[in-house]
Amino acid sequence: MAKKRKPPAVPTLTFFGAARTVTGSMYLLEACGQAILLDCGIFQGSRAESLLRNQTFPFRPRDLSAVVLSHAHIDHCGNLPNLIKQGFRGPIYCTPATRALTAVMLGDAAKIQQEDAAYLNRKRQPGEPAIEPLYLPGNVYQTLLRLRAIGYDTPTTIGPGIELTFADAGHLLGSATVHLRLSASTGERRLTFTGDLGRPGLPILRAPAPVPPADLIVCESTYGGHTHEPVEETAEQLGQIVCRTARRGGKLIIPAFSVGRTQTVVYFLHQLISAGRLSELPIFVDSPMAVRATEVYRGHPECFNEQTCELLARHADLFGEQRIRYIDKVHESIALNHFSGPCVIISASGMCEAGRVVHHLKHHLDDPRSTVLLVGYQAMDTLGRRLVEGRSPVRVLGREVPVRAEIVSLPGLSSHADQPGILRALAGLAAPGRKVRLVHGELPRAEPLAQALRTAGFEDVCIPEPGDSVVV
Repeated sequence: MAKKRKPPAVPTLTFFGAARTVTGSMYLLEACGQAILLDCGIFQGSRAESLLRNQTFPFRPRDLSAVVLSHAHIDHCGNLPNLIKQGFRGPIYCTPATRALTAVMLGDAAKIQQEDAAYLNRKRQPGEPAIEPLYLPGNVYQTLLRLRAIGYDTPTTIGPGIELTFADAGHLLGSATVHLRLSASTGERRLTFTGDLGRPGLPILRAPAPVPPADLIVCESTYGGHTHEPVEETAEQLGQIVCRTARRGGKLIIPAFSVGRTQTVVYFLHQLISAGRLSELPIFVDSPMAVRATEVYRGHPECFNEQTCELLARHADLFGEQRIRYIDKVHESIALNHFSGPCVIISASGMCEAGRVVHHLKHHLDDPRSTVLLVGYQAMDTLGRRLVEGRSPVRVLGREVPVRAEIVSLPGLSSHADQPGILRALAGLAAPGRKVRLVHGELPRAEPLAQALRTAGFEDVCIPEPGDSVVV
């Protein structure tokens, strides 16, 4: 159990998660006599390491004054119920749309953990310890009671000497860049945490707002060193992959995060069919959470870009309900594995680590007619990364499965900014004494971005390791 930390004399940020990796976002700010946690995400990787890192915290949860949540993706919010379970009793600040999506995300996460634990316990050998879910629905309910919504561009005091302002990050419905003003004994200090930065030009959401200047900028680096292809080319490639798989008579399995990526893929498929560039074929979204998340999207048009608002005014079926079947019941999901003929199945999770998509992969990875399309970043030690790397066989739900299906990665569907996008977002913010710390990225991606930022005029750029601290 972690011991009570001695407060630092000056505002200090410590990097506990998503440091030199892309999952488990979690950073501890100690300032003005308070401890504020920025994000509290699930770490995704090997089962043993994930269990250890997600079960325990390197600080005492009851010592936290508050949590500030950048957005509702599970690697940013997914461990909040465990924080509550272990004694945290303060408020959790987020935007209104993030509050709504977090309720969907955490409820589904608790359900998936229970289902996966039950499945694995049925398969465990005699003498092996039983697997327990990280948290239960009751912990989720207690978490939701602590969510406090703050709109974009609304400065709000969240503690003595600490002011919070959210700016639109353009990455996910309700996603925010976090800006904190600290009235420290050494004078005012400012910290900006980008959360996950979005990309201009993607469908549905507004482009990211300008990143607020600060003494310390903590910036994501998921796609540092990489340049995304134009959105139009990505949509065209998606159509080609669907047609290619259909001609073979196979199924296209798309592991996608139920919140954000699924809505984007559905939007593209809907537009391709409407434009006559893609033939009608069965499309299934096999995720109860995606159904609920899509309803949340419909309820927050204030986050939409102008083009999406215009399309919604003309086409109420923007998210494709007339063409796309949303699967809720378990028996309907199981039946998809025996569906005859070509089809598209979009199902969570995006890194192939949990949820219904794992069962679809178990049934179809050995089918040379089928395709697995990976549309997001695949972290180290995940099944998605092993598929991208071309490994075969792979272990799926305790069984070795040969990979005969076509494996395609389409990073152009990512809602993360690439290196040029991050450089544009931070352009003009370089100044003497300002610090940049790159997080939420593996070293091969973060290092090229760090060098590019130094070339752009930022003098103090570092890639912290887990447990490193920096003075704000």
